[in-house]
Amino acid sequence: MTSDDYFELFGLPAQFALDEDALDATWRQVAARVHPDRFATAGATERRVAMQWASTINDAYRTLKSPIERARYLCERAGCDLQTESNTSMDGAFLMRQMEWREQLDEVRAAASEPKADALVRGIQDSRAEMIEVVSELIDQQKNYVAAASKVREWMFIEKMLAEARSLRNQMRDQHN
Repeated sequence: MTSDDYFELFGLPAQFALDEDALDATWRQVAARVHPDRFATAGATERRVAMQWASTINDAYRTLKSPIERARYLCERAGCDLQTESNTSMDGAFLMRQMEWREQLDEVRAAASEPKADALVRGIQDSRAEMIEVVSELIDQQKNYVAAASKVREWMFIEKMLAEARSLRNQMRDQHN
């Protein structure tokens, strides 16, 4: 094994749209070849190399399996750093949407309303589905990694907001059960 490109490692095309069954099957095959148990009686150097490859293969699999991590990887692979720590600029309409979600979350919390929590979760899930389509189009069809990177940063916020809304909804369900 010699590739540090995750797509090449699994023999997959470098694109956002991914055949997850092919990824799973290839991962199992590749991981089995370098599994540390196969090198238990080998020398220290071979065991260490096998461990490093197993770690790389598992990192690659986790990255490609997760749509948001796959999008991020593709952007970075194309030389487009997401700058998640330093670049907080976002589209004005998206910033307004964030504020609306925050207000809705506060309303749900104040009302302790499961139906409102469910509606908020569904709305955020719909926004995530739309974002996935946009990112897919930007990466696979337009090859516009700069725009895709901006959308991935927004998508990361959507994921955080969705987790927060789900957590609140689950807390309410637990209290009613």
